[in-house]
Amino acid sequence: MTTNATVAPVQARLSAAIRSENETMPTTENGTVQIASLRPTAKRSMLQAVAERVRPPRRQRNSERRPREYLTPAEVETLIVTAKKRGRYGHRDATMILIAYRHGLRVGELCTLTWDQVDFGQGLLHVTRLKHGVRSVHPLGGEELRALRRLRRDQPEGRHLFQTERDAPMTPAGFRKMLARIDEASPLAFPVHPHMLRHACGYKLANDGQDTRALQHYLGHRNIQHTVRYTELAADRFKGFWLD
Repeated sequence: MTTNATVAPVQARLSAAIRSENETMPTTENGTVQIASLRPTAKRSMLQAVAERVRPPRRQRNSERRPREYLTPAEVETLIVTAKKRGRYGHRDATMILIAYRHGLRVGELCTLTWDQVDFGQGLLHVTRLKHGVRSVHPLGGEELRALRRLRRDQPEGRHLFQTERDAPMTPAGFRKMLARIDEASPLAFPVHPHMLRHACGYKLANDGQDTRALQHYLGHRNIQHTVRYTELAADRFKGFWLD
């Protein structure tokens, strides 16, 4: 009897403490926590409005930003002329655009070019392709050789063709930003990105009537289907349709 009389008050105190804790704990039973579907409509609308405000803007489609994904020879020349007028690195920037266009280089291939890939004696450029592309040896024209020789004189140190003011190799991101600034300073009315120079090379050679198989190897394509896109838009295919 003594034991029961001692235990009963302890159990009563424990029960009271548990009831008090349940009343103060956030639960759906005491109304301190509400299920999302049961929240007031005004509060839910406010939360949705906040979520909509922080949502990033939708990226524009390429077709909405520019009329096409390649440049004409005249547009490339406009970029080169504009680059030559900009700052003390104008010749380097113009040469990068020229080499990328003439040899259909991806931005990564352009920025990793080294001087041991240039053969001034034979007038050749040894091109190494990314994306498991086919390596090839391209002839260098007179304009390119003159531009590269001047570039070599301006920066005698370093193994990369195109370097920053800190003598580090130009990065793909740096070239993209540089080309965007040149585009803004030029008369062109649409944004330009580096890969448009590669497409410009493909369409230019296709319009000149170059053989599709030769064009495939020049651009480093393993699959000729990637090259056919350029010949499909070649205007020479339709010569003679109308004899006015």
